[in-house]
Amino acid sequence: MKYKQSKNQNQRIQQITDSTLVIGADIAKKTHVARAHDFRGIELGKDCVFGNDHSGLTKLVSWMKV
Repeated sequence: MKYKQSKNQNQRIQQITDSTLVIGADIAKKTHVARAHDFRGIELGKDCVFGNDHSGLTKLVSWMKV
């Protein structure tokens, strides 16, 4: 079982290229924070603080497209 899990993880890691954008989000009850990193783990731009509602998610999507 452990081998199968590590094989899947290695396959996902191999899919990362120099054009991969990694978004990490700190989720809370009302306000969330997202950060973008390149494939090497270097932080890109500023954080995105967005609310837990439709307008907040729209803000997040717009931020990811910039």
